[in-house]
Amino acid sequence: MTNNLSVESVWNDLQAIKVKSPLIHNITNYVVMNSTANALLALGASPIMAHAQEELEDLIGISNALVINIGTLSSYWIESMKIAIRLAKVRGIPIVMDPVGVGASRLRTQVAQELLKLGPPTVIRGNGSEILALTSDLVRTKGVDSTAASQSALDAARELVEHFSCTVVISGEIDLIVNKTGILKINNGHPIMTKVTGMGCAATTFVAAFNTINPSPLMASAHSMAVMGIAGEIAESRSSGPGSFPAAFLDSVYNLKKEDIQKHLRMNL
Repeated sequence: MTNNLSVESVWNDLQAIKVKSPLIHNITNYVVMNSTANALLALGASPIMAHAQEELEDLIGISNALVINIGTLSSYWIESMKIAIRLAKVRGIPIVMDPVGVGASRLRTQVAQELLKLGPPTVIRGNGSEILALTSDLVRTKGVDSTAASQSALDAARELVEHFSCTVVISGEIDLIVNKTGILKINNGHPIMTKVTGMGCAATTFVAAFNTINPSPLMASAHSMAVMGIAGEIAESRSSGPGSFPAAFLDSVYNLKKEDIQKHLRMNL
């Protein structure tokens, strides 16, 4: 398989999302529900943010992808996640898992491992510490923030890829996208993105949206991280700090042009 990451391939996938408006079902944390939904709308996708067990079968039945985000856990939400994964597996839609803060508590680590075993996801997206923590109980995260560079988690990502036959996205200064067909690197983004709640969660749901229209999880995930990073760079140049950045980010995603991708895309195949 050839990994033809290019300005053209990123742009084509972005346009396909706008045309098809895939429906992304998010069982996510309540800290970021609004910002995640707005990010999907700006991208051109459609969000569902629902965890009631009584409606999961109906909603998964019309969704094009499922996002599982363990940011704010409760017993009820954990069970909803398990039900949703089973339903998504039956339907054969992409499942993207965000192991937020895994390694920070025994509960998070246990739940993440249970969900992975229940139905290996199409993509796992996390920061370096989270990816390391999925494969080692010796790694501790600092809340939901990363204390490890993406490169240091590469071996852990390869282990997850081998064990679960999935794609792993390690977010960081350089985003690494790893699966059995290869490794792609995206060098876009800006440090201010770490100062705003929910940017990682937005990246996860972008990954889900791109995986609905591209059959290659490696390429779809790389395209999503490129759009995320480029929009972040443009937003930083148009904002004055973390207060105005979220609005500028949504505007940048919504108005992203092919020439913006041409100008900003930095990749290492």
